[in-house]
Amino acid sequence: MGRENQTWMSEFILLGLSRCWNTQVSLFVLFLVMYLVTVLGNFLIILLIRLDSRLHTPMYFFLSVLSFVDICYTNSTVPQMLVHFLSARKSIPFHSCVLQLFISLAMGSSEFFLLGAMAYDRYVAVCHPLHYTAIMHGGLCLALATGCLGAGFMNSLVQAVIIFQLPLCHNVINHFACEMLAVLRLTCVDISFNKVMVAISGFLVIMLPCFLVLFSYARIVAAILHIRSAQGRCKAFETCASHLTVVSMCFGTAIFTYLRPSAGSSAEQEKMVALFYAVVTPMLNPLIYSLRNKEVMSALRRLLGKLSEKR
Repeated sequence: MGRENQTWMSEFILLGLSRCWNTQVSLFVLFLVMYLVTVLGNFLIILLIRLDSRLHTPMYFFLSVLSFVDICYTNSTVPQMLVHFLSARKSIPFHSCVLQLFISLAMGSSEFFLLGAMAYDRYVAVCHPLHYTAIMHGGLCLALATGCLGAGFMNSLVQAVIIFQLPLCHNVINHFACEMLAVLRLTCVDISFNKVMVAISGFLVIMLPCFLVLFSYARIVAAILHIRSAQGRCKAFETCASHLTVVSMCFGTAIFTYLRPSAGSSAEQEKMVALFYAVVTPMLNPLIYSLRNKEVMSALRRLLGKLSEKR
């Protein structure tokens, strides 16, 4: 019976964020602006790093990969959400739902691993500055970035296969996208095993990179405190401040959502957290890394200067 229900179910209905038409129009305008800022901001980061040779360093290589992940993550959910704001029927085909869950979960998982790799990069830069170029060589950076993406996609593939093998009782998803926990609520069977898998996945994807970040920054703080000059300490801290800000936002909300008892979780809270990851975080990342980074701002000014000269 479960298998027949799943085969017959050709589409899902997404309840979205609001049923009020005026509210939906207002949200459409707000999220459209945020979406454009996200895509343009992250694309600009990638472009600046690609064109300016001064930014061809491991730190900016990881930042460009993070921007690429943010663009993919946002595009996996936000365009459909914008269309649904102005649609009477908020449906998504079954296979599109599977693809959306797979891509968004893969990009979200990859981002946590990338933040861990970026923390390791900052640790080497601050604690082993004389050996930085030898340790963080191009091959290692490429291997770390590839490993982060590969681990993210592997985690997403396992979760997607397990979830969509379950029999589904109905097709109304209380969410604006095909999100893992929201889809699990549609099942007709006991999902204790799936909850265990979500907990294991959360530990591997969230807590392991978080432990790496905490270890790296503990060593970084210890190294900074041993720097004698106040100017040196300030410069060392500035190289980590932007990354630490993003890390705090991402890991804090993820731990709050996926690693607390399921009884304390609600669909509305999960919507807000998913909205934060899909819209807010990808938009803030380029702003945090650019506005707080003198090298990125200098690269932007040089690019604008070259464009004005060509005119």
